[in-house]
Amino acid sequence: MENYQAWAEEVLEKVKEKMVWVSEKNKDIIPYTTDANGNYDDRSSEEKEWNHDDGLNWWTNGFWGGIMWLLYQDTQEEKYAQIARVSEQKMEKCFESYFGLHHDVGFMFLPTAVADYRLTGHEDSKRIAMHAANLLAGRFNPVGKFIRAWNQVPGSDTRGWAIIDCMFNICLLYWASEESADPRFRQIAMMHADTVMENFIRPDGSVCHIVEFDPETGVMVKSHGGQGYAEGSSWTRGQGWALYGFANSYTHTGKQEYLDTAKKVAHYCIANIPENGIIPVDFRQPTQPAWEDSCGACIIAGGLLEVAKHVPELEKEMYEHLKDRMGVFRSEPYFLELVPKGIDKAQSLAVLLKEIGLTREEMIAIGDGFNDLSMIQYAGLGIAMANAQEVVKENADFITLSNEEDGVAYAAEKFILS
Repeated sequence: MENYQAWAEEVLEKVKEKMVWVSEKNKDIIPYTTDANGNYDDRSSEEKEWNHDDGLNWWTNGFWGGIMWLLYQDTQEEKYAQIARVSEQKMEKCFESYFGLHHDVGFMFLPTAVADYRLTGHEDSKRIAMHAANLLAGRFNPVGKFIRAWNQVPGSDTRGWAIIDCMFNICLLYWASEESADPRFRQIAMMHADTVMENFIRPDGSVCHIVEFDPETGVMVKSHGGQGYAEGSSWTRGQGWALYGFANSYTHTGKQEYLDTAKKVAHYCIANIPENGIIPVDFRQPTQPAWEDSCGACIIAGGLLEVAKHVPELEKEMYEHLKDRMGVFRSEPYFLELVPKGIDKAQSLAVLLKEIGLTREEMIAIGDGFNDLSMIQYAGLGIAMANAQEVVKENADFITLSNEEDGVAYAAEKFILS
Protein backbone atom coordinates (compact mmCIF):
# COMPACT_ATOMS: atom_id res chain seq x y z
CA MET A 1 0.00 0.00 0.00
CA GLU A 2 2.89 2.34 0.75
CA ASN A 3 4.32 1.75 -2.76
CA TYR A 4 0.92 2.43 -4.28
CA GLN A 5 0.56 5.68 -2.35
CA ALA A 6 3.97 6.84 -3.49
CA TRP A 7 3.15 5.95 -7.10
CA ALA A 8 -0.19 7.78 -6.94
CA GLU A 9 1.40 10.92 -5.51
CA GLU A 10 4.12 10.84 -8.17
CA VAL A 11 1.53 10.52 -10.96
CA LEU A 12 -0.55 13.35 -9.50
CA GLU A 13 2.47 15.65 -9.45
CA LYS A 14 3.15 14.85 -13.12
CA VAL A 15 -0.48 15.60 -13.98
CA LYS A 16 -0.37 18.95 -12.18
CA GLU A 17 2.91 19.84 -13.87
CA LYS A 18 1.49 19.06 -17.30
CA MET A 19 -1.76 20.91 -16.64
CA VAL A 20 0.10 24.16 -15.94
CA TRP A 21 0.78 24.65 -19.66
CA VAL A 22 -2.21 22.67 -21.00
CA SER A 23 -4.61 24.88 -19.03
CA GLU A 24 -2.95 28.04 -20.29
CA LYS A 25 -3.09 26.79 -23.87
CA ASN A 26 -6.83 26.03 -23.68
CA LYS A 27 -8.00 28.63 -21.18
CA ASP A 28 -10.46 30.37 -23.53
CA ILE A 29 -12.00 27.31 -25.23
CA ILE A 30 -13.98 24.14 -24.48
CA PRO A 31 -11.60 21.43 -25.75
CA TYR A 32 -12.64 17.95 -26.84
CA THR A 33 -10.29 16.26 -29.35
CA THR A 34 -6.88 17.04 -30.84
CA ASP A 35 -5.70 17.26 -34.41
CA ALA A 36 -2.57 15.61 -35.81
CA ASN A 37 -0.43 18.35 -34.26
CA GLY A 38 -1.85 17.96 -30.77
CA ASN A 39 -3.99 21.08 -30.89
CA TYR A 40 -7.49 20.88 -29.40
CA ASP A 41 -10.66 21.84 -31.19
CA ASP A 42 -13.11 24.25 -29.56
CA ARG A 43 -16.69 23.10 -29.03
CA SER A 44 -17.69 26.68 -28.29
CA SER A 45 -16.39 28.03 -31.61
CA GLU A 46 -18.89 30.30 -33.37
CA GLU A 47 -16.96 30.04 -36.64
CA LYS A 48 -18.15 26.48 -37.26
CA GLU A 49 -21.69 25.34 -38.03
CA TRP A 50 -22.73 22.68 -35.51
CA ASN A 51 -25.57 20.18 -35.31
CA HIS A 52 -28.18 20.77 -32.58
CA ASP A 53 -26.59 18.33 -30.13
CA ASP A 54 -23.00 19.27 -30.96
CA GLY A 55 -20.99 22.43 -30.39
CA LEU A 56 -21.97 24.02 -27.08
CA ASN A 57 -24.43 21.20 -26.45
CA TRP A 58 -21.82 18.43 -26.74
CA TRP A 59 -22.15 15.96 -23.87
CA THR A 60 -18.50 16.11 -22.69
CA ASN A 61 -18.33 19.90 -22.50
CA GLY A 62 -18.39 19.87 -18.71
CA PHE A 63 -15.33 17.65 -18.38
CA TRP A 64 -12.69 20.30 -19.08
CA GLY A 65 -14.21 22.65 -16.52
CA GLY A 66 -14.47 19.73 -14.11
CA ILE A 67 -10.73 19.04 -14.45
CA MET A 68 -10.06 22.69 -13.70
CA TRP A 69 -12.20 22.54 -10.55
CA LEU A 70 -10.34 19.43 -9.38
CA LEU A 71 -7.05 21.28 -9.85
CA TYR A 72 -8.46 24.30 -8.00
CA GLN A 73 -9.60 22.05 -5.15
CA ASP A 74 -6.13 20.52 -4.90
CA THR A 75 -3.98 23.62 -5.41
CA GLN A 76 -6.29 26.52 -4.44
CA GLU A 77 -4.83 28.42 -7.42
CA GLU A 78 -7.41 30.96 -8.57
CA LYS A 79 -6.45 30.66 -12.25
CA TYR A 80 -8.05 27.22 -12.42
CA ALA A 81 -11.35 28.58 -11.08
CA GLN A 82 -11.26 31.34 -13.68
CA ILE A 83 -10.64 28.87 -16.54
CA ALA A 84 -13.37 26.56 -15.24
CA ARG A 85 -15.90 29.38 -15.30
CA VAL A 86 -15.21 30.00 -18.99
CA SER A 87 -16.86 26.65 -19.79
CA GLU A 88 -19.69 27.26 -17.35
CA GLN A 89 -20.52 30.71 -18.71
CA LYS A 90 -20.35 29.57 -22.33
CA MET A 91 -22.55 26.53 -21.72
CA GLU A 92 -25.22 28.66 -20.09
CA LYS A 93 -26.05 29.86 -23.62
CA CYS A 94 -27.38 26.33 -24.29
CA PHE A 95 -30.46 27.25 -22.30
CA GLU A 96 -31.30 29.94 -24.84
CA SER A 97 -31.20 27.59 -27.85
CA TYR A 98 -32.78 24.74 -25.81
CA PHE A 99 -33.42 22.29 -28.68
CA GLY A 100 -29.95 20.74 -28.62
CA LEU A 101 -30.02 19.91 -24.90
CA HIS A 102 -30.42 16.29 -23.89
CA HIS A 103 -30.17 13.75 -21.06
CA ASP A 104 -26.46 14.53 -20.54
CA VAL A 105 -27.00 17.90 -18.88
CA GLY A 106 -25.76 16.13 -15.75
CA PHE A 107 -22.39 15.49 -17.39
CA MET A 108 -22.32 19.09 -18.54
CA PHE A 109 -23.27 20.94 -15.36
CA LEU A 110 -22.34 18.68 -12.42
CA PRO A 111 -18.57 19.11 -12.96
CA THR A 112 -18.97 22.83 -13.69
CA ALA A 113 -21.84 24.75 -12.10
CA VAL A 114 -22.44 22.33 -9.20
CA ALA A 115 -18.70 22.04 -8.53
CA ASP A 116 -18.39 25.83 -8.60
CA TYR A 117 -21.22 26.27 -6.11
CA ARG A 118 -19.91 23.55 -3.80
CA LEU A 119 -16.36 24.88 -3.76
CA THR A 120 -16.97 28.63 -3.80
CA GLY A 121 -20.61 29.22 -2.86
CA HIS A 122 -21.10 31.11 -6.13
CA GLU A 123 -24.86 31.79 -6.20
CA ASP A 124 -25.09 32.23 -9.95
CA SER A 125 -23.68 28.74 -10.40
CA LYS A 126 -26.44 27.40 -8.20
CA ARG A 127 -29.00 29.06 -10.49
CA ILE A 128 -27.40 27.52 -13.59
CA ALA A 129 -27.27 24.06 -11.99
CA MET A 130 -30.89 24.21 -10.81
CA HIS A 131 -31.95 25.25 -14.32
CA ALA A 132 -30.17 22.18 -15.73
CA ALA A 133 -31.74 19.91 -13.11
CA ASN A 134 -35.22 21.12 -14.03
CA LEU A 135 -34.53 20.41 -17.70
CA LEU A 136 -33.38 16.89 -16.84
CA ALA A 137 -36.44 16.29 -14.65
CA GLY A 138 -38.59 17.46 -17.56
CA ARG A 139 -37.39 14.50 -19.64
CA PHE A 140 -39.01 12.05 -17.23
CA ASN A 141 -41.71 9.76 -18.65
CA PRO A 142 -44.13 9.24 -15.73
CA VAL A 143 -45.82 6.18 -17.27
CA GLY A 144 -42.62 4.25 -17.96
CA LYS A 145 -40.76 5.85 -15.02
CA PHE A 146 -37.62 6.57 -17.03
CA ILE A 147 -35.68 9.61 -18.23
CA ARG A 148 -35.79 9.85 -22.00
CA ALA A 149 -32.43 9.65 -23.76
CA TRP A 150 -31.49 11.94 -26.64
CA ASN A 151 -33.92 13.91 -28.77
CA GLN A 152 -35.55 12.76 -31.98
CA VAL A 153 -33.06 10.89 -34.20
CA PRO A 154 -33.86 11.06 -37.95
CA GLY A 155 -35.21 7.73 -39.14
CA SER A 156 -35.81 6.36 -35.62
CA ASP A 157 -38.53 6.72 -33.02
CA THR A 158 -36.51 7.39 -29.88
CA ARG A 159 -39.33 8.72 -27.70
CA GLY A 160 -39.17 5.63 -25.49
CA TRP A 161 -35.40 5.18 -25.34
CA ALA A 162 -33.51 5.17 -22.05
CA ILE A 163 -29.78 4.55 -21.59
CA ILE A 164 -27.50 3.34 -18.82
CA ASP A 165 -25.47 6.58 -18.96
CA CYS A 166 -28.29 8.38 -17.14
CA MET A 167 -27.41 6.56 -13.91
CA PHE A 168 -24.66 9.18 -13.71
CA ASN A 169 -26.77 12.11 -14.86
CA ILE A 170 -29.35 11.58 -12.13
CA CYS A 171 -26.77 12.69 -9.57
CA LEU A 172 -27.73 16.19 -10.70
CA LEU A 173 -31.26 15.47 -9.50
CA TYR A 174 -30.07 14.16 -6.13
CA TRP A 175 -28.04 17.33 -5.67
CA ALA A 176 -31.00 19.53 -6.66
CA SER A 177 -33.23 17.78 -4.15
CA GLU A 178 -30.73 18.13 -1.34
CA GLU A 179 -30.03 21.76 -2.19
CA SER A 180 -33.66 22.85 -2.60
CA ALA A 181 -35.29 20.46 -0.09
CA ASP A 182 -37.71 19.57 -2.90
CA PRO A 183 -38.23 15.78 -2.95
CA ARG A 184 -39.47 15.71 -6.55
CA PHE A 185 -35.97 15.62 -7.99
CA ARG A 186 -34.94 12.71 -5.76
CA GLN A 187 -38.17 10.87 -6.48
CA ILE A 188 -37.63 11.11 -10.24
CA ALA A 189 -34.03 9.93 -9.86
CA MET A 190 -35.09 6.94 -7.76
CA MET A 191 -37.93 5.94 -10.07
CA HIS A 192 -35.50 6.03 -12.99
CA ALA A 193 -32.94 3.98 -11.02
CA ASP A 194 -35.63 1.41 -10.13
CA THR A 195 -36.57 1.09 -13.82
CA VAL A 196 -32.93 0.60 -14.77
CA MET A 197 -32.46 -1.97 -12.03
CA GLU A 198 -35.39 -3.99 -13.34
CA ASN A 199 -34.80 -3.67 -17.08
CA PHE A 200 -31.09 -3.01 -17.71
CA ILE A 201 -29.22 -5.27 -15.25
CA ARG A 202 -28.97 -8.86 -16.41
CA PRO A 203 -28.86 -11.82 -13.96
CA ASP A 204 -25.09 -12.19 -14.38
CA GLY A 205 -24.44 -8.51 -13.61
CA SER A 206 -23.81 -7.43 -17.19
CA VAL A 207 -25.66 -4.35 -18.41
CA CYS A 208 -27.73 -3.26 -21.42
CA HIS A 209 -26.79 0.08 -22.95
CA ILE A 210 -30.13 1.10 -24.50
CA VAL A 211 -33.60 -0.12 -23.55
CA GLU A 212 -36.67 0.92 -25.50
CA PHE A 213 -40.05 1.38 -23.82
CA ASP A 214 -43.43 2.16 -25.30
CA PRO A 215 -43.67 5.91 -24.56
CA GLU A 216 -47.47 5.70 -24.22
CA THR A 217 -47.77 2.63 -21.96
CA GLY A 218 -44.31 2.35 -20.38
CA VAL A 219 -44.01 -1.33 -21.32
CA MET A 220 -40.49 -2.49 -22.21
CA VAL A 221 -40.21 -3.17 -25.96
CA LYS A 222 -36.63 -4.38 -26.41
CA SER A 223 -32.98 -3.61 -25.78
CA HIS A 224 -30.56 -2.22 -28.37
CA GLY A 225 -26.86 -2.92 -28.75
CA GLY A 226 -25.87 0.73 -28.59
CA GLN A 227 -22.15 1.35 -28.21
CA GLY A 228 -21.35 -2.22 -27.22
CA TYR A 229 -20.05 -4.89 -29.60
CA ALA A 230 -23.54 -6.27 -30.26
CA GLU A 231 -27.02 -6.71 -28.82
CA GLY A 232 -26.62 -8.64 -25.56
CA SER A 233 -22.93 -7.81 -25.16
CA SER A 234 -21.27 -5.90 -22.33
CA TRP A 235 -20.01 -2.38 -23.13
CA THR A 236 -17.47 -1.67 -20.41
CA ARG A 237 -18.17 2.04 -20.10
CA GLY A 238 -21.83 1.16 -19.60
CA GLN A 239 -20.81 -1.31 -16.89
CA GLY A 240 -19.04 1.59 -15.21
CA TRP A 241 -22.03 3.92 -15.49
CA ALA A 242 -24.17 1.25 -13.80
CA LEU A 243 -21.61 0.36 -11.11
CA TYR A 244 -20.75 3.93 -10.19
CA GLY A 245 -24.30 5.19 -10.74
CA PHE A 246 -25.95 2.71 -8.39
CA ALA A 247 -23.22 3.27 -5.81
CA ASN A 248 -23.96 7.01 -6.00
CA SER A 249 -27.70 6.36 -5.74
CA TYR A 250 -27.06 4.37 -2.56
CA THR A 251 -24.92 7.21 -1.21
CA HIS A 252 -27.76 9.70 -1.74
CA THR A 253 -30.70 7.51 -0.67
CA GLY A 254 -29.44 4.69 1.56
CA LYS A 255 -31.59 2.24 -0.43
CA GLN A 256 -29.95 -1.17 0.05
CA GLU A 257 -31.05 -2.50 -3.35
CA TYR A 258 -28.90 0.13 -5.04
CA LEU A 259 -25.77 -0.99 -3.20
CA ASP A 260 -26.61 -4.64 -3.90
CA THR A 261 -26.99 -3.83 -7.60
CA ALA A 262 -23.71 -1.92 -7.66
CA LYS A 263 -21.98 -4.92 -6.07
CA LYS A 264 -23.60 -7.30 -8.55
CA VAL A 265 -22.26 -5.26 -11.47
CA ALA A 266 -18.91 -4.95 -9.67
CA HIS A 267 -18.61 -8.73 -9.35
CA TYR A 268 -19.27 -9.13 -13.05
CA CYS A 269 -16.63 -6.52 -13.92
CA ILE A 270 -14.03 -8.03 -11.58
CA ALA A 271 -14.69 -11.51 -12.98
CA ASN A 272 -14.20 -10.33 -16.56
CA ILE A 273 -11.13 -8.12 -16.25
CA PRO A 274 -8.51 -9.65 -18.59
CA GLU A 275 -5.30 -11.13 -17.17
CA ASN A 276 -3.32 -8.11 -18.42
CA GLY A 277 -5.65 -5.78 -16.52
CA ILE A 278 -6.41 -3.69 -19.63
CA ILE A 279 -10.12 -2.95 -19.95
CA PRO A 280 -11.56 -3.67 -23.42
CA VAL A 281 -14.30 -1.64 -25.10
CA ASP A 282 -16.68 -4.56 -24.50
CA PHE A 283 -16.17 -7.49 -22.13
CA ARG A 284 -17.70 -9.74 -24.81
CA GLN A 285 -15.86 -8.42 -27.84
CA PRO A 286 -13.82 -10.78 -30.09
CA THR A 287 -10.14 -11.28 -29.32
CA GLN A 288 -9.22 -9.28 -32.41
CA PRO A 289 -9.19 -6.39 -32.92
CA ALA A 290 -8.21 -5.83 -29.29
CA TRP A 291 -9.92 -2.48 -28.75
CA GLU A 292 -9.25 -0.91 -25.33
CA ASP A 293 -11.12 1.75 -23.33
CA SER A 294 -9.22 3.69 -20.69
CA CYS A 295 -12.38 5.72 -19.99
CA GLY A 296 -14.26 2.53 -19.14
CA ALA A 297 -11.40 1.55 -16.85
CA CYS A 298 -11.51 4.88 -15.00
CA ILE A 299 -15.27 4.76 -14.48
CA ILE A 300 -15.23 1.16 -13.23
CA ALA A 301 -12.33 1.98 -10.88
CA GLY A 302 -14.20 5.00 -9.52
CA GLY A 303 -17.29 2.88 -8.97
CA LEU A 304 -15.32 0.22 -7.09
CA LEU A 305 -13.84 2.90 -4.84
CA GLU A 306 -17.33 4.25 -4.13
CA VAL A 307 -18.66 0.77 -3.31
CA ALA A 308 -15.69 0.18 -0.99
CA LYS A 309 -16.87 3.10 1.16
CA HIS A 310 -20.08 1.28 2.02
CA VAL A 311 -19.06 -2.31 2.77
CA PRO A 312 -17.87 -3.70 6.12
CA GLU A 313 -14.14 -3.81 6.73
CA LEU A 314 -13.90 -7.59 6.33
CA GLU A 315 -15.75 -7.44 3.02
CA LYS A 316 -13.54 -4.57 1.87
CA GLU A 317 -10.44 -6.66 2.58
CA MET A 318 -11.95 -9.62 0.73
CA TYR A 319 -12.62 -7.45 -2.31
CA GLU A 320 -9.04 -6.23 -2.23
CA HIS A 321 -7.28 -9.57 -1.76
CA LEU A 322 -9.58 -11.92 -3.70
CA LYS A 323 -10.97 -9.69 -6.45
CA ASP A 324 -8.97 -11.45 -9.18
CA ARG A 325 -10.05 -14.94 -8.16
CA MET A 326 -13.34 -14.91 -6.29
CA GLY A 327 -16.78 -13.31 -6.15
CA VAL A 328 -17.59 -11.85 -2.71
CA PHE A 329 -21.12 -11.26 -1.41
CA ARG A 330 -23.35 -11.77 1.62
CA SER A 331 -26.05 -14.41 1.95
CA GLU A 332 -27.03 -12.91 5.34
CA PRO A 333 -25.99 -9.62 6.94
CA TYR A 334 -23.59 -11.59 9.14
CA PHE A 335 -22.49 -14.25 6.61
CA LEU A 336 -19.94 -13.62 3.85
CA GLU A 337 -19.76 -16.03 0.90
CA LEU A 338 -16.90 -16.57 -1.54
CA VAL A 339 -17.55 -18.24 -4.91
CA PRO A 340 -15.54 -18.70 -8.13
CA LYS A 341 -15.49 -15.70 -10.46
CA GLY A 342 -18.68 -15.06 -12.41
CA ILE A 343 -20.69 -17.73 -10.57
CA ASP A 344 -24.04 -17.18 -8.86
CA LYS A 345 -27.28 -19.12 -8.60
CA ALA A 346 -28.81 -17.59 -11.72
CA GLN A 347 -25.75 -18.57 -13.76
CA SER A 348 -25.79 -22.11 -12.39
CA LEU A 349 -29.50 -22.55 -13.08
CA ALA A 350 -29.02 -21.28 -16.63
CA VAL A 351 -26.53 -24.11 -17.21
CA LEU A 352 -28.91 -26.65 -15.67
CA LEU A 353 -31.85 -25.49 -17.79
CA LYS A 354 -29.78 -25.84 -20.93
CA GLU A 355 -28.86 -29.41 -19.98
CA ILE A 356 -32.45 -30.50 -19.33
CA GLY A 357 -33.96 -28.59 -22.24
CA LEU A 358 -36.17 -26.15 -20.32
CA THR A 359 -36.51 -22.37 -20.44
CA ARG A 360 -36.30 -19.92 -17.56
CA GLU A 361 -40.03 -19.21 -18.03
CA GLU A 362 -40.69 -22.83 -17.02
CA MET A 363 -38.67 -22.56 -13.82
CA ILE A 364 -39.79 -21.79 -10.26
CA ALA A 365 -37.14 -20.61 -7.80
CA ILE A 366 -37.71 -20.25 -4.05
CA GLY A 367 -35.32 -18.50 -1.69
CA ASP A 368 -34.85 -16.25 1.31
CA GLY A 369 -31.25 -14.99 1.46
CA PHE A 370 -29.24 -12.30 -0.33
CA ASN A 371 -27.49 -14.99 -2.38
CA ASP A 372 -30.89 -16.14 -3.71
CA LEU A 373 -31.67 -12.75 -5.26
CA SER A 374 -30.16 -13.48 -8.69
CA MET A 375 -32.16 -16.69 -9.16
CA ILE A 376 -35.38 -15.05 -7.90
CA GLN A 377 -34.92 -12.36 -10.56
CA TYR A 378 -33.95 -14.92 -13.22
CA ALA A 379 -36.71 -17.48 -12.79
CA GLY A 380 -40.01 -17.35 -14.65
CA LEU A 381 -41.65 -17.45 -11.23
CA GLY A 382 -39.53 -16.16 -8.36
CA ILE A 383 -40.92 -16.96 -4.90
CA ALA A 384 -39.65 -15.50 -1.63
CA MET A 385 -40.20 -17.05 1.76
CA ALA A 386 -42.11 -14.91 4.23
CA ASN A 387 -38.94 -14.81 6.34
CA ALA A 388 -36.77 -13.71 3.38
CA GLN A 389 -34.59 -10.60 3.31
CA GLU A 390 -36.63 -7.54 2.29
CA VAL A 391 -34.74 -7.06 -0.98
CA VAL A 392 -35.55 -10.66 -1.95
CA LYS A 393 -39.25 -10.20 -1.20
CA GLU A 394 -39.34 -6.95 -3.17
CA ASN A 395 -37.98 -8.73 -6.26
CA ALA A 396 -40.18 -11.83 -5.97
CA ASP A 397 -43.32 -12.55 -8.00
CA PHE A 398 -44.96 -14.21 -5.01
CA ILE A 399 -44.32 -14.45 -1.25
CA THR A 400 -45.11 -17.81 0.30
CA LEU A 401 -45.28 -18.81 3.96
CA SER A 402 -42.19 -18.84 6.18
CA ASN A 403 -39.81 -21.74 6.72
CA GLU A 404 -41.53 -22.65 9.96
CA GLU A 405 -44.91 -22.69 8.18
CA ASP A 406 -43.75 -25.09 5.43
CA GLY A 407 -43.62 -22.30 2.83
CA VAL A 408 -41.94 -24.46 0.17
CA ALA A 409 -44.67 -27.10 0.41
CA TYR A 410 -47.34 -24.41 0.26
CA ALA A 411 -45.80 -22.93 -2.91
CA ALA A 412 -45.42 -26.36 -4.53
CA GLU A 413 -49.07 -27.18 -3.86
CA LYS A 414 -50.26 -23.80 -5.13
CA PHE A 415 -48.22 -23.62 -8.35
CA ILE A 416 -47.41 -27.24 -9.25
CA LEU A 417 -49.86 -29.72 -7.73
CA SER A 418 -53.09 -27.75 -7.94
